[in-house]
Amino acid sequence: MNTQTTPSPQFYLTAPAACPYLPNEMERKVFTHMVGERAPELNDLLTQGGFRRSQNIAYRPACETCRACVSVRILANEFSPTRSMRRVLSTNSDVISSEYPAEPSSEQYNLFRRYLDQRHQKGGMSDMSVLDYAMMVEDTHVHTKIIEYRLRVEGDGISEKARGPLIATALTDRMGDGLSMVYSFFDPAYEDRSLGTFMILDHIRRTKERGLPHVYLGYWVKGSRKMGYKTKFLPQEHLMPRGWERYDGPEPASETPSTETD
Repeated sequence: MNTQTTPSPQFYLTAPAACPYLPNEMERKVFTHMVGERAPELNDLLTQGGFRRSQNIAYRPACETCRACVSVRILANEFSPTRSMRRVLSTNSDVISSEYPAEPSSEQYNLFRRYLDQRHQKGGMSDMSVLDYAMMVEDTHVHTKIIEYRLRVEGDGISEKARGPLIATALTDRMGDGLSMVYSFFDPAYEDRSLGTFMILDHIRRTKERGLPHVYLGYWVKGSRKMGYKTKFLPQEHLMPRGWERYDGPEPASETPSTETD
């Protein structure tokens, strides 16, 4: 009789470091490695439990005094775009999105560098080399794809590879219950197109087409301006101590009787 069992993942805790989102806070993370045949299954379970993936590592906050980081996932089948989101879709009607295997390219890296240099000059990824970028894309044991967004040019066809300028890219994990947006970036020269919003809308569309329920957006931090956009895609669920809880937006401010007279 074969009594061999698959090893359980080992979890580790990082040392405290300055929080990148909230001033005067320290962060710690719990993490594990995802390798081998079980990696896709483990990625699903951990993502559903509030972890995020970076290369072959899954991590989640384990801060001692703060619980501000909240995992967010959009309920794709119930989602309906707002008026401003419909304008974003209309503005980008000339953009073609195409899904490819997780393979890096020099064109992607050049776009990545322009994005970091203008949007995240002091961020933790600001000094990433072309090799670092290649590792970010390729070092995965799960079902990862690259989605490229290019401007349509005359002659682009549905069945052929889009040939227009690359203006945005998303690194995305395909999961059993939806899509997880690992990292996305865009050309700052096209900032007026709201490409960040457009990529999320495109992932919602792709998730619906697959008949799956969720788009995972990572962490939302209340009070962090960087994260505010994530709660605009409603309805969604937030991972709370008792599990995933529905979120339909902030409660409307209570009305107070007016003391003014005509």
